[in-house]
Amino acid sequence: MAMAAAPGSSKCLLVTGPPGVGKTTLITRVLEALRTSHPHLTVQGFYTREVREGADRVGFEVVTLDGRRGPLASSKISSTESFRWPTVGKYKVDVASFESLALPQLQIKEGIDLFIVDEVGKMELYSSSFFPAVLRVLDSNIPFLATIPIPKFGRDIPGVARLRNHPGATVFTLNPGNRDAMKDTIFSQIVNLLQNH
Repeated sequence: MAMAAAPGSSKCLLVTGPPGVGKTTLITRVLEALRTSHPHLTVQGFYTREVREGADRVGFEVVTLDGRRGPLASSKISSTESFRWPTVGKYKVDVASFESLALPQLQIKEGIDLFIVDEVGKMELYSSSFFPAVLRVLDSNIPFLATIPIPKFGRDIPGVARLRNHPGATVFTLNPGNRDAMKDTIFSQIVNLLQNH
C-alpha cells in the first residue's frame, strides 16, 4: 500500500508497477473522473502512448493534456540525425520532439490545480531539462501525479530514485488485482488535495 508522507497530505503521488500493468490507463481514468467531478480544473502535463503497427509496438508518442502529440521514440526511424539519438532497447529517443511538447507543459503558472506526468522514465530522462522541470513542479507545492518505472534487476534510474525517495512522495504499486481500488484511492486523495489547495 502507500508509504511515506502522512496519508492524504502528500502532494506528490507516484504510480509504479511492471510494464503493461496499466499505469497510463489508470492515469487517464483518474483524469477523466477529475474532469467530471471538477469541470473547471486546470491540469497540465502529458502521457505517453504506444505506437503500434498491427500487433507490433514500433515506438511511443507524447500526448499533452491539451491535445498535442509528437514522437518520443521509434524503432523505425533511420534519418541522419537519428544516428546521434540515445537508444533504449530497440528504440531511438527523439529528445528534441519530447522537449518541445513536454517542457511547456511543466511550466508553473498561476491557477494550475494539478500536474500529470506519465512517465518519469529512462527515455524521458535523456532530456537534461526534464528532471529539473519536474523538481520545480515538486517544489511549487502544486499536486503532482506521475508514473515511474519499477526498478529493473533491483537497479533504480537515479532520477526515478530521487523522486521515489522525495520526502513528500507517496508511492502506489499497481498490480492487476488492485487497479480499480488504486484508481479510487488516488482520485479521492487528489480531490482532498484540491479542496485544501
